[in-house]
Amino acid sequence: MENIILDRIAFNLNLPKKSVKNTVELFETGATIPFISRYRKEQTGSLDEVQIGDIHSEMTKFKDLQKRKETILKAIEEQGKLTDDLKRRIEDTWESIILEDIYLPYKQKRKTRATVAKEKGLEPLAKEIYHQQLDNVDGMASNFLSDDVETVDDALQGARDIIAEWLNEDETVRGMVRIAFEKGATIKSKVARGKQEAGEKFKDYFEFEEPLRRCPSHRLLAIRRGEDEGFLRVSVAPDEEDTLYRLNRKVVKNRTEAADQVKLALEDAYKRLLQPSIETEFRNLSKEKADDEAISVFAENLRQLLLSPPLGQKRIMGIDPGFRSGCKVVCLAENGDLLKNTNIYPHPPQNKKFETEQELKMLVDQYDINAIAVGNGTAGRETISLCKSIDFGKKVEIFSVNENGASIYSASKIAREEFPDHDVTVRGSVSIARRLMDPLAELVKIDAKSIGVGQYQHDVNQVKLRDRLDRVVESCVNSVGINLNTASKHLLNYVSGLGPTIAQNIVDYRTEHGAFTSRKQLQKVPRLGGKAYEQSAGFLRITDAKNPLDNTAVHPESYYIVESMAKDLGCTIQDLIDKEALRKQIDLRSYVSNEFGLPTLQDIVKELAKPGLDPRGEAKSFEFADIHSIEDVNVGMIIPGIVTNITNFGAFVDIGVKQDGLVHISQIANKFVKNPADVVSLNQKVQVKVIDLDVGRKRINLSMKF
Repeated sequence: MENIILDRIAFNLNLPKKSVKNTVELFETGATIPFISRYRKEQTGSLDEVQIGDIHSEMTKFKDLQKRKETILKAIEEQGKLTDDLKRRIEDTWESIILEDIYLPYKQKRKTRATVAKEKGLEPLAKEIYHQQLDNVDGMASNFLSDDVETVDDALQGARDIIAEWLNEDETVRGMVRIAFEKGATIKSKVARGKQEAGEKFKDYFEFEEPLRRCPSHRLLAIRRGEDEGFLRVSVAPDEEDTLYRLNRKVVKNRTEAADQVKLALEDAYKRLLQPSIETEFRNLSKEKADDEAISVFAENLRQLLLSPPLGQKRIMGIDPGFRSGCKVVCLAENGDLLKNTNIYPHPPQNKKFETEQELKMLVDQYDINAIAVGNGTAGRETISLCKSIDFGKKVEIFSVNENGASIYSASKIAREEFPDHDVTVRGSVSIARRLMDPLAELVKIDAKSIGVGQYQHDVNQVKLRDRLDRVVESCVNSVGINLNTASKHLLNYVSGLGPTIAQNIVDYRTEHGAFTSRKQLQKVPRLGGKAYEQSAGFLRITDAKNPLDNTAVHPESYYIVESMAKDLGCTIQDLIDKEALRKQIDLRSYVSNEFGLPTLQDIVKELAKPGLDPRGEAKSFEFADIHSIEDVNVGMIIPGIVTNITNFGAFVDIGVKQDGLVHISQIANKFVKNPADVVSLNQKVQVKVIDLDVGRKRINLSMKF
């Protein structure tokens, strides 16, 4: 990659050029973000995943810009208009907006008022007027009358149309209008005619006005949604009178009749061409910024959800609750295999509570169930209460599990492949149970947009959203580490360096040859070559492997270092893992080499201290207050809740009724909070106070300040 691009990436991200250069080179050799951040710290200067991801995004942006330049240069050259100066200007431009301004006069146009006027031979008149020296424009215009130009007014109108297009294509003029938008653009919205009733949910924006630069992302996306759905009319523009005044001072140079014509052309250019064009540009830029903020919030929520503590490999009963249709029950083995499925009907209208209690006790005993996972949807609270009232004769923990997206999974191709002989109700219950066992392993099977931790996910740029969420999933999978012998192909798919084909090949190899006993065996998997092995091996774990390092995040390329440490201390590798006193005797400086420095060596020793340890902790049960519907809620109540979603304007909290309550950002803490995510996290257990209630609109306002 060109030095100038590396310089710009380093400048834009405020990172050392050497780190940027080395990171880009690693990307170009096929390295992934998790691999680079974990195993190539010496090359990157210990950049984290976010910084490395930003470098990748900037790299992609500049590559796309370079391709655009090549397209523009070719197009202008084909017109025979590419001068050395123009070529140099294009090559030296690194802002896409400026690049498009340069290209605008050469861009192939559809038929415009200006092109029609030029076809009528009025361009020479436009040039004379544009010089602003003429005081007898009517006399000059009369020289251009013809069958196509019948009157002087027609000639002058045509000349103004040409001048208006010139002004629209003038880089300086466009720059001035752009500055006016940057400093003073206002976004305004009003209700569309006759849409007051149908658009009630957008009532806050029926008569709305705010400086564009101050409009937060969630508000902008809400306004855009209202516009897209036809309920709002929206405009973005600076003060027209002030903008035209500044443009006139720049463009109009004389007090002649010709200057008056230029002034008219300028006003037309602004209203008909410049203002709509730059408005579109700023609407797109503000939308892009709002998208980025919304995607960032969504991505962080998803990260927290995926890294929720698992209960682990225990025997679990999953219950998808319901009233009329009953509750769907499944029992799973420690590895997630389905052992039993049935239906129970403890709630109205059947009310078979006694039969249900007996059946659940029998299932818990027969399948040695350790925990029960109950979906948090309809009848969830009632089902949890029922389960807690049963004496199972042993400790059985009861958990409420967020079931967002379970129905999406149950009807998916993945679910059909896993359970071809069972219907969607059984698959949904299995998903609920498996989410308790290992949230990460189960949620990777579901489209991240359907998991329920975002705002406006259907309104933002879908390509950007998918790329960012895929990166989050990949990051979470690799930060936790994957059990090579139990991971599904869907989980393996997100391991650094693998992908759908190799993931399937690993599962097939495991089925044919039995469990992996060493990482080296990966090299026998079809299509898993040297690069894929390098990128993936450190993130795959093998419990009870002959080499204890195979159950750690130590990369096979570094095994020889640990072997040297053990040899120098006269012990085994297992001794190093088991005995902290031995690890404290290691002098890391004596193992520094050209290939591996202190950052990698420090990571190795840290990993030896916690081999195979899941960084997510362990799931813990939670109990709501004795309320079940919004009618049970009263202002002033202080009750427990669970944070279910975080946005830029606050946090949503499940308090045990069907509607989550909102803790507005101003009510999160007794101090100024810039970002709710700085104070609360997803699935956090909190105490909240009910400060306002609207039963009709099903809105609950909460506070954490009391």
